Amino acid sequence: MHEYTSTGRVWGLSCPGFPEEVSRARRWTRDILRGSPLAEDAELIVSELSANAILHTASGREAGGFHLAVAVTPQVVAVSVTDDGGTRTAPKIEHQDQEAEHGRGLGMVSALAHRVVVHDSDHGHTVTAELFAGPHQRGGHPC
Repeated sequence: MHEYTSTGRVWGLSCPGFPEEVSRARRWTRDILRGSPLAEDAELIVSELSANAILHTASGREAGGFHLAVAVTPQVVAVSVTDDGGTRTAPKIEHQDQEAEHGRGLGMVSALAHRVVVHDSDHGHTVTAELFAGPHQRGGHPC
């Protein structure tokens, strides 16, 4: 294999912070992962992370937006959503009861993904959810 060639691919999409962009992000993810057994979980994760960015950060304000990245290797699909910040605290996983109307999103993402990482910067937050192909553990449960 040539030193600059790999089997991994990365796609990026920048979206304005409008609610209808969440469905665009889902369709885009579905198109990239067409045929993958991880496509449905990745699509649901992208939907939740994109909606959270719009609802809870400066991404949903005038001139705001969010950036989505999808990285695919034979072993892993990683989806990342970066928001525009504007909050004092980073997103965190909270385990709410089934009746809660808010606060369950990252818990659901955590249950679907094998690993969830939140990265803080001066310009916003990036939430990355990794889905492993093959016989790995997911959300603490067998795949």
